[in-house]
Amino acid sequence: MRDDSQTAMIEATRLTRAGRIDEAVAQLRHTLDIRMPDAAAARSSWRIPEALRKWFGGANPYRGRSAPSSSPAPDFGPKLGQFLSRSYDNHAGTRGYRLYIPSGYCGEPVPLVVMLHGCKQNAENFAAGTRMNAHAEELTCLVAYPEQTARANPSRCWNWFRPEHQRRGHGEASLIAGITERVMGDFVVDPQRVYVAGLSAGGAAAAIMGSAYSDLYAAVSIHSGLPCGAACDVPSAFAAMREGGPLRYGFGANPGGPRRIIVPTIIFHGDRDRTVHPHNSEQVLAQAMADTELNKRVELGQVPGGHAYTRALYTDGKGTVMLESWTIHGAGHAWSGGSPAGSYTDPQGPDATREMLRFFLDHARRPPADP
Repeated sequence: MRDDSQTAMIEATRLTRAGRIDEAVAQLRHTLDIRMPDAAAARSSWRIPEALRKWFGGANPYRGRSAPSSSPAPDFGPKLGQFLSRSYDNHAGTRGYRLYIPSGYCGEPVPLVVMLHGCKQNAENFAAGTRMNAHAEELTCLVAYPEQTARANPSRCWNWFRPEHQRRGHGEASLIAGITERVMGDFVVDPQRVYVAGLSAGGAAAAIMGSAYSDLYAAVSIHSGLPCGAACDVPSAFAAMREGGPLRYGFGANPGGPRRIIVPTIIFHGDRDRTVHPHNSEQVLAQAMADTELNKRVELGQVPGGHAYTRALYTDGKGTVMLESWTIHGAGHAWSGGSPAGSYTDPQGPDATREMLRFFLDHARRPPADP
C-alpha cells in the first residue's frame, strides 16, 4: 500500500530545493494538518513549525572561518527566507534574476553574494545544486542569481568569450554589475562585503567581474572556470576550454576601470574535468596574483568517503590569505560538495559553497594603495 504521507514529504522536499517555498509549505500544511498564517504574514514573520522542523532537520550555525570545513552543511536551515523574481535592464538589454532574502534580514547592513550559473542552468537549479540559500540563511546574506537568456545564448551560457562582454560598462558585464547595484540600492547591503562567484561559464564571467569591477566586489570565487580574456570568439573559447591556452587580454585590459590590485580569489577545480581543462585554474591563479609575490603553503585533505583534495593558500606580508586554490582529486566538471537536487554537482567533494563563504566573509573590499 502506498504511503501518501511519505510521498507528500518527498514532493515537498523537491519543491523546497527548487526554491518553490510557498508550494512546499502548502503541501506540508495539507499533509500534516498544520495551521499557519496567511501568505502575507508568512513572508514577514513566519517561523517554521516544530513538525516541519523535524522533517527538514535542524542546522547548527556556521562557526569558525579560519579553517576548512570537515563536514557537509545541511540542505535546509531552521527557517525559510524569501526567493524573489526580479528583472533589470540597461543599454545592454534585460536580464531576470532571483534574489534570496534570509529570514534574519531586518534592515541591518548584510553581505551580498552574486551567483553566476553555468551553461544549461538557471537560478533555481543553481541555487538547489549549490545549496547557497541554506548557507545564506545561516549567515544572513543576500544572494542574487542573474539569469542568462536563451536569446542571448542558446545554451544559456554567459558569453565570457566575446570581447564586448569582457569590459567594464559593456554587455553582460554591465548587466551583472547593474543587478548587483540594484540590489544594493533596494536593500541594506554592506558595500565592503559584496562578492561574486560562478561555475564554468559563470566562473569565467565572475573572473571578468573581478577584473572589470574590482571596486565593486570584495572577493571572487571561480569554480571550474577560466581566466578573464582567455578567448575572443567561439573557436578560441573551445581551445581555451580544451587546453587552457595562453592569456590574450589579462585582468588589466579594462579601459576606464580601476587600477589593477589583487582581488581576493578562491578557486575550485576538479583534476579530472574534461569540459574545462584544469590548467585554467592555474591561469586564474596567476592572473589574480597581479605579478605580486605571495607566500604559499599547501595542505592536503580528504572528505570522509569522498574525494581527496589539495588546498594551496597564498598570503601577503601580513599573513592574510589573499588567494586560495582547491584541486579536487578525481572530480570532474561539477560543483564540489553540491546537492543532487541541482545539475553539475559532485556530493563527494569538499563543500565549495561553505568554503567560499568562509573565504568571502574574511575579506572586505580594500581600496587600492596610493601610487
